[in-house]
Amino acid sequence: MLNESHMLGLRHTSLEDIRLILDTAESMGEILTREIKKVPILRGRSVVTLFYEPSTRTRTSFETAAKVMSADVSSISAASSSIVKGESLRDTVLTLKSIGMSALIIRHSQSGAPEQASRVAGCPVINAGDGFNEHPTQGLLDMLTIRKHLGRIEGLKVAIVGDILHSRVARSNLWGLSHMGAEVRLVGPPTLIPPDIQCAGARVFRSLDEALEGVDVVNVLRIQKERQEAGLFPSLREYSRLYGINERRLRAAVPGCIVLHPGPMNRGVEIDPEVADGPRSVITEQVANGVAIRMALLYLLLGGRPTDALAA
Repeated sequence: MLNESHMLGLRHTSLEDIRLILDTAESMGEILTREIKKVPILRGRSVVTLFYEPSTRTRTSFETAAKVMSADVSSISAASSSIVKGESLRDTVLTLKSIGMSALIIRHSQSGAPEQASRVAGCPVINAGDGFNEHPTQGLLDMLTIRKHLGRIEGLKVAIVGDILHSRVARSNLWGLSHMGAEVRLVGPPTLIPPDIQCAGARVFRSLDEALEGVDVVNVLRIQKERQEAGLFPSLREYSRLYGINERRLRAAVPGCIVLHPGPMNRGVEIDPEVADGPRSVITEQVANGVAIRMALLYLLLGGRPTDALAA
């Protein structure tokens, strides 16, 4: 289950496991509504977050999830560890293994780094984002948000808009939503669409207006401004004109369409402030659902049973 006791990505995660995680996260969400948000189900366990890249939402939600379940949490960043002295990923993970960590959460700029870590960690490893590969917990929290609002995922039309080429969020959403039976549409500048992405089962659009026709969900990706320097699109103004999400464009979607964004947002570039703060937006709910998803993963990977979650 769960990629042999790790969560490295959604591409090879089964439909049954995705459903189990989402169902368990629903139970964990109930814990987060209590006046005292503390349960002892991971007491005595040690969770380590190892981040080689900056993060606010992902890191904080993982640490909050572990603390709500009474786990001990150690946070390590590349800038304040032996990594700056040239220590390899393998040696860093072996050091953490020797001090008895129960789970390792890792974000790395290199695709495949969490898988490498899983070979020597001796405990469950969770991928918190690796290069341009995957960000599975973001994909899971997006699916949880969709299911809670629309009641299902199967049969929905979901448009993912923006820099697909460099987005690990897009890949995890594509794999996860496809497993769950959604129709995934990808749209963005041609230079930011991977040439072989249709092999994954997605429909690729050049026109944003065509891609939004009749969709139930719009997931807006952050424009990485450093890509502008690489000449992959003419300017931020041009990008906003062609691919920016605003209320006018959303008229093509179904009336109950919801809008997601993994954050941080570039307001006025990929998303209009009126949409980001409007009634269609579920962006702040994604953050709360992220805690529930990460609680569920830690719980399941560390040996918990779904029926025990609320009884704890």
